[in-house]
Amino acid sequence: MATRRSTDVPAKNPPARDAPRPSARVRRSPTEPTRLALTPEARRAMISEGAYLRAERRGFAPGHETEDWLAAEAEVDVLLKVAHGGSSQ
Repeated sequence: MATRRSTDVPAKNPPARDAPRPSARVRRSPTEPTRLALTPEARRAMISEGAYLRAERRGFAPGHETEDWLAAEAEVDVLLKVAHGGSSQ
């Protein structure tokens, strides 16, 4: 006597073909900007890394810490503005 495997049994209620799948992603238009959730801590970490990299390029010469931080902050803010599709015009 042969036993049936669960894969041999057809599904009782197959999903409707036109119903959205739970894992289906919502498609957005190419012009719609993607919104990124950025915490203040993540923004600060990005600025910190940028300031560190600037100091590293200078050989960690002292006396430019504030300059490095402000330049990195401006750079991060521009990147975030572009990422969010912001425009000042």
